[in-house]
Parts: sequence; C-alpha cells; structure tokens
Amino acid sequence: MKRLLPLMFFLFAIGCKTEIPLVYDREKPAEAFTAPQMPGIDQLPAIETLPDPFTFADGSKVRSFRQWEQRRSEIMEMIQYYETGKRPETSKECVRAEIRHGNMDSVRTNGFFANIPDIPLAKDTIAVHVTVEGKEISINCPVVYPEGDGPFPAIIGIGFWAGAGSLPTKIFTERNIAMIGFPFSEVMAHHQTRGEEPINVLYPELSEMGAYTAWPWGVSRVIDALEYLGGESKIDLKHLAISGCSFAGKMALFSGAFDERIALTIAQEPGGGGAASWRVSETLGEVETVARTDYTWFKESMRQFSEENVARMPIDHHELCALVAPRALLVFGNPDYPWLADESGYVSCYAARKVWERFGIADRMGWSFADGHGHCQLPESQYPELEAFVDRFLLEKDADTDVRIAPMFENTNAEKWINW
Repeated sequence: MKRLLPLMFFLFAIGCKTEIPLVYDREKPAEAFTAPQMPGIDQLPAIETLPDPFTFADGSKVRSFRQWEQRRSEIMEMIQYYETGKRPETSKECVRAEIRHGNMDSVRTNGFFANIPDIPLAKDTIAVHVTVEGKEISINCPVVYPEGDGPFPAIIGIGFWAGAGSLPTKIFTERNIAMIGFPFSEVMAHHQTRGEEPINVLYPELSEMGAYTAWPWGVSRVIDALEYLGGESKIDLKHLAISGCSFAGKMALFSGAFDERIALTIAQEPGGGGAASWRVSETLGEVETVARTDYTWFKESMRQFSEENVARMPIDHHELCALVAPRALLVFGNPDYPWLADESGYVSCYAARKVWERFGIADRMGWSFADGHGHCQLPESQYPELEAFVDRFLLEKDADTDVRIAPMFENTNAEKWINW
C-alpha cells in the first residue's frame, strides 16, 4: 500500500488539475475551521528541517485538495499567533467607497523607491472608508486606468502612488492593465508606534499586531471597496495582482497569502521575513533573521524564536509562500544584497513549490534570481518571467510560467531541508 501512495497522489493531481480554481471570490477559506492548539515555546518540539506543510497540527496528513483548504486555514492561524498578531475580522458591511476624479495630478510617489522614473500620474482616487462601531478610517488609493470603459485587470502596487510597486509600469500600461496604489501608511506607519496607528482607531485592543497583519488587512479592505463599487470601479475582480519590493515585497506576499481574491502575487526581493525561511537564514551569517528583523513589523513575542530557538517555531515561510496555492506566485530575488538572504529564499521557494506540485499545478509558482542590478530595479533580463505570469494569470493568454531560475544556487542542497 505504501508503494501505491505516490501514484495515488499523482493520479489525484492529474484528475483535479482542470478543476482547481485560479482565484476565488472570497477573502479566506469559506468554512470556519477550528483553530489548532497553540502551545507555548516550552511545549513546542524542535524541528531542525522545514516543517511539513502537508501535516496538520494534530499529526494527521493532507490527503486531498479539499483538506489543503483546511490546512491553509490552520497555517494562517499559526502565523498570526506566533509571528504577526491577530488579523481583525471586518465585515464587508463595514466598507464603503467612492471614486474621486482629477485630484492626484501632483503626486508621483509616497517617498519609497523614488529612483524608478516611469511612474504615471494618477488622476483618480478610490476612496475607501472602513467604519467599525462608529469609528472610521479612510484609505485613499490613486488609480491609473487604461483608455476605455473596462473592466480592466489590475495590479495593486505597493511603494508608489498608482504604480506597479517597483516593477516597470510599461509592462502593465502596454497590456491595458489598471494600476492601483496602496498608501500603506494610512493603515500603519512604516515603523509603527504600537497602539497609535490608524488601524488602532478601529481596533484599539489589537495593539500587539505587527505591520504584516495590518497592511494586508488594509489591502483586503481595498478589494472589499472594489466589490462595493462593482462596475463603477472598472476593475475585473477575477484578475487582480499585487506587487511590492523589499519591505513591500513582504507586504505583497502576506497580502496574497491571506486573501484568496488575489489571482497573482509578485514578491520582488522580499528577503528575510518574506519568502526566506527563518531556519535557513539562521545558518547564513549576517542576514535578516528572527533576531535582526524589524519588530514593528511583527509581534514582539516572536523574539522568543531567536537564534537556536528558531527550530521551535512550528511554521516557517515556505508555508507562508504555500498559502498562495493554488493561485499564482512569482518571487524575484537579487543575491547582490546579502541582507536579503536569497539562498534561504531559494530553499524556501523550492520547498513551497512542492505544494503546487502535489496538486499538478506547479507552473503556477516560480522564481527568478538575478544579480548585477540595483535593489528594487528589475533588470530587463527578468522581464520575460514577469510578462509570462502577467499574460497568463491576468490576461488568460498562453504563456510558459514554468519558471525556476537561480543559477547561483545550483549547488545549494535544498532537499536536505525537506524530510516530508
């Protein structure tokens, strides 16, 4: 029987490939699964290799795609409990929005990654209003529309007002893809003061949350607003992407992991705390590790997993990447910057892709690591990978998205981190 199990999984994957959705019309798994027990660090076993994404907290195994949905819910709960803080539950009824025209002409960038020259000027704003128990915050998202009435595929770009993150905007403008800026500081500052951020106006009791809970929560409210506006938004809600670089690359990854309405997640140079594995990074020297990360982004209590205690963390970031499955994920790396721990990012991506492989959809997840260019400045040599993922998952064109490019790590033994 044991010898038949791999064949059974293969046949399952082949049989379900055409049935597995590319995107959902919901924020998270629809069924309310019971959260797992969350032991304290003294009760957590040391796991020296990468934790098995196919094993539930109770030790049982994921045997079907339906069970993967439940396991995703479990991993999400564990990441919030041990790393980023509880994500607020916000009803769609709390969100309303309107489109304001012609008031963004003088604004190009919010100050980050200002070295990218081709950012178009936004002329419209999607004003998102979130009201909870009589208190309100607003998120004002500049948007650049293509010519015409739409609906248009769209990318939510983090880092620029109405750009595509720090990706080259011409790839999107030439394809009639709308670009929506996400002003993250209207949810939480780049370096938060705990309990004093805009999101705390609505949820003062959640002051322990890190930015990588707060910012993705804000992205989800923007998507709620697009749903609220319906056809007026001119956005095709089945073809949404998100992208950012560096700290915003982490933000994009967490957003895509936590919201199933995002069809394509593009994490550019996300580094430690993003795609990179905490465990692998701990072996690499002066890189971003649990002890060295920015704690305004995470829960303060995550410090307990520093250094040798990282093995007691019950999850790792190959599982954060895997939360995007079955939707599409593309990770860009830049090994010229050691702090990004790109060898760790490569191992993590290699491990995460096994989830897509299990269900016969491996070409929905890829990575491309290239050196010889500046931080957050995508070189033309990586344009083909980006164009392929955009064409396939936003425009539904035929494109080769079986992308695994990392020549500098060809001698890295990723399999030694995987015993499942």
